[in-house]
Amino acid sequence: MKELINNLKGDRVIWSFVALLALFSFMPVFSASSNLAYMNHGTGNTISYLLKHLAHIFIGFIIIYWVHKVPFHYYKGISKIALPIVWILLAYTMIKGTVIAGANASRWIQVPFIGITFQTSTLASIVLMLYVARYLSKKREEEATFKESLLELWLPVFITLMFILPSNFSTAALIFSMVLMLTFVGKYPLKYIGFIIGAGIAGLVLFVLLAKAFPDSHFFSRVDTWTSRIENFRTNKPGEDDYQIEKAKIAIASGGIYGLGPGKSVQKHFLPQSSSDFIYAIIVEEWGLIGGLGVLFLYLLLFFRFIVAAHKANSLFGKLLVVGLGFPMIFQAMINMAVAVELLPVTGQTLPLISSGGSSIWMTCIALGIIINVTKKDEEIAEEIKDKAIREAALQKLIDKQLEEDNEEELDGEENYSIQDNAANPMKAVLNK
Repeated sequence: MKELINNLKGDRVIWSFVALLALFSFMPVFSASSNLAYMNHGTGNTISYLLKHLAHIFIGFIIIYWVHKVPFHYYKGISKIALPIVWILLAYTMIKGTVIAGANASRWIQVPFIGITFQTSTLASIVLMLYVARYLSKKREEEATFKESLLELWLPVFITLMFILPSNFSTAALIFSMVLMLTFVGKYPLKYIGFIIGAGIAGLVLFVLLAKAFPDSHFFSRVDTWTSRIENFRTNKPGEDDYQIEKAKIAIASGGIYGLGPGKSVQKHFLPQSSSDFIYAIIVEEWGLIGGLGVLFLYLLLFFRFIVAAHKANSLFGKLLVVGLGFPMIFQAMINMAVAVELLPVTGQTLPLISSGGSSIWMTCIALGIIINVTKKDEEIAEEIKDKAIREAALQKLIDKQLEEDNEEELDGEENYSIQDNAANPMKAVLNK
């Protein structure tokens, strides 16, 4: 165990906060999964959901460990290759997407032969942030022209958002906001950012107008849900999501200061998404205001550590990676908590590292692995380079030894052949002498 910990490179504080959030997640997930265990005439046994979450977390930490070993500058090339692949996956999701846990949006695809579902928009967010960070770091020394950036930067961004928007407005809006923030940090001209914001708003309005013009189209089926959620939130009218919000508010009010105790939530039996979208309400109900503020404080500490990591990064690409991958994680957590207390309309955003769900946990872990990779110190990088050189030298030594042995075998074979030949031809042996 000690040897494993010593092999963990990068910011140990980030490792610690991630481990704390992951460990804490087992209690609310185990408790909140009881309603899922009774669905479809289930037995009510939540052990299987706990083991499933354990497997997701375990695989997630393997992903972090593996990703944080890959030099982060490799992701510049990976982003260019991965972005077209992501577009294909998003297009396939729009056509063949799967409905999960009663959600009325097709955002997942079924992985063949494995049986697991995968939300492609989470992968698209990571790849797009890598691509934008690569572009901004590449153009650091040059004055970016709007025409050039429109083709190289914004066209890929809008293509990605176009695939995500019809089924998941909140994720598309979050990604667009984070891209704008990343371009601002990367010192992209403000006048161009303002134009892009205007173009984004115009594109959204056009999309809504097309949805109103073709209400029966499956492509625009989610628009009525967005508008009704925003309208109900603005006017405080009851709507289809009012049931979930009311149950979440009852759960939070029941928690009080100290909570009802672990596993004693009542509203988990009534909240449809108690282990994912509304898990924060269950946390407050069972752990009280202290537990709710504790989770919030952990995310804020992680946010502060991301700021420190971005400040200490040795390259602009590294700084942009921390901002582009770390900040959306924290903002997503804030959105999830704000929805639970009715500060925002229902969005469907999960609580990173705490909510159940394989693909969301694994994508978060990929982002964390890249961030931790950026936080490696110079001496750790030098040590990895030294270890790599030692391994290569050892491998070369083995190859040289094998070649030497092969040469010796060839010489021995030639000598034996010469002896046999001389024995068979005595006159030739005399002449050879």
